[in-house]
Amino acid sequence: MNIYVANIPWKATEDQLKAHFAAFGEVTSAKIIMDKVTQRSRGFGFVEMADDGSARQAIASLNGADFQGKNLVVNEARPREERSSFRGGNGGGGFRKGGYDREG
Repeated sequence: MNIYVANIPWKATEDQLKAHFAAFGEVTSAKIIMDKVTQRSRGFGFVEMADDGSARQAIASLNGADFQGKNLVVNEARPREERSSFRGGNGGGGFRKGGYDREG
């Protein structure tokens, strides 16, 4: 099961996050999402656990629990939604001249 984890302290490492969840069962991966520009943690990540039962126990136990001075937000990860190439609306605007009709 893939688990979403938010409110991760910036100083935390992926190994520390993995160890924190390993108390509940086998952790197959732990990934902290990094900002592309600053290369600093964005404060959230994903933990993947081999057994769904262990993952549900970890979610129930660690949601709201202290991790390096911050209370984690832990829940089952939802499938990533497809994003369109537009950011919404009609795809953006362009320059539009305003004012009055010069011919008239």
